Amino acid sequence: MLQERRRQSAGQAEGPFVLVDKARGALRIAALNAAALESGLKAGMALADARACLPALRVGETDPQADADLLQACATLCEMFTPLVALDGADGVLLDVTGCAHLFGGEEGLRMQARRTLARLGLHTRAVVADTPDAARALARHGAAKVVPPGETAAFVAGLPLAALDLGADTHLALGRAGFRAVGELAERPSQALTARFGAGLATKLARLMGREDIRLTPLRDPPACMAERHFPEPLGAMDSLMAVLERLGREVGAILERRGEGGRLFEASFFRTDGAVRRIVVETAQPLRDAPGLLRLVRLKIDALADPLDPGFGFDALRLAVRRAEPFDQSQADLEGKPDPDGDVAALVDRLVARFGRAQVLRFAARDSHDPLRAAALEPAAAPAAPWPEPDPGQPPSRPVTLFDPPQAIEALAEVPDGPPLRFRWRRVLHDVARAEGPERIAPEWWRVGARPPATRDYYRVENGQGRRFWVFREGFHGEGEGRPRWFLHGLFA
Repeated sequence: MLQERRRQSAGQAEGPFVLVDKARGALRIAALNAAALESGLKAGMALADARACLPALRVGETDPQADADLLQACATLCEMFTPLVALDGADGVLLDVTGCAHLFGGEEGLRMQARRTLARLGLHTRAVVADTPDAARALARHGAAKVVPPGETAAFVAGLPLAALDLGADTHLALGRAGFRAVGELAERPSQALTARFGAGLATKLARLMGREDIRLTPLRDPPACMAERHFPEPLGAMDSLMAVLERLGREVGAILERRGEGGRLFEASFFRTDGAVRRIVVETAQPLRDAPGLLRLVRLKIDALADPLDPGFGFDALRLAVRRAEPFDQSQADLEGKPDPDGDVAALVDRLVARFGRAQVLRFAARDSHDPLRAAALEPAAAPAAPWPEPDPGQPPSRPVTLFDPPQAIEALAEVPDGPPLRFRWRRVLHDVARAEGPERIAPEWWRVGARPPATRDYYRVENGQGRRFWVFREGFHGEGEGRPRWFLHGLFA
């Protein structure tokens, strides 16, 4: 899709070219290139009128999904300049470059490099650096500025037309009838008067446009906990060189995490290719990690296991290593015999298996916050954070067995009282006399869950027979509740 849009962009230089869409019962121009604009055509004109003016006009149909995909690809590519990138309507991208400009030789250097990068995709762009997103958007669409010095936004936007406010045709018409022609004329009027006549939206938009009020961008992706990156003067394509750079980035990220007392659990290596493609390699670890060689081994395993190989093409312009999730890092210590912590070996094994076979293929049992024994544990990715298993009270036996029968096995039980523990029960043709019993633990179904089973309250008992074997049994239902008698089941065995 991206290559197709590039070919269309390249072909537009041959002459007038327009994209049309059906509106108000006719095909109308939705977008046009510079040649068509110079020929007197404009957006919204009927295609029949345009052909009457230019019989040789080349026409294409609009494809909103392709436009959205192209804009998303542009925003992803712009993440090489800053991690804070947001979409701006159907044809714009906003970048928060605070603290990033010095990496590219200043704000003008960053602006020009961003334009050159997008020009490789066959795109003609306009870019402005300003104090606020609204000012940058207005100057890019309606002005001629390139880099607005800090604190001088009001002077640069004062001469912009009212269309720069982007408040809708009705508001613009009302402002024009009131005699306003430029943004600066509105800025001279009291905001209370403007709000009373044109609504609060005008005053808010004007304050943001003049640089008096700033709003933060909502980026496409959450910013990382920390990151390190390299931009190359010439595209780099050798994998050994890329891995060497990635290891240096790993050391930089590890030093940042060490100062914070943290370790990374989710790492993301981003490879920005010269043709606009961005490849991301995500590595998730079972324990916090800040060891650069260990991280590099996991990245190599992940690259080797890719179904779509990491093709450098004509080379990569930039490489970034970001920590998407970090946790407190506990220093492991050797035991008195000098042996390393065995948990660290298990975590390293899990990391290698996940890198080779994928996150969904390496699972472990994890505790869930649920009283229902059928939901108290579940298989989850071994690299994902897991809740700790509940610890029994000191000196007390475990309240539930480790292994459960699925489904619970039916038993024949005899109780002394209808709602009391069983005196004896028969399981697999063997009769067990109950010597001790503890309970009940009453568990009701989780009615708030979608698709929960029909309501059936269970009373669980821990029972022990004369030989010391312990069982976990439950009674489903009560005497006199509905039809039939309560049923007994054996749900698990204690060790």
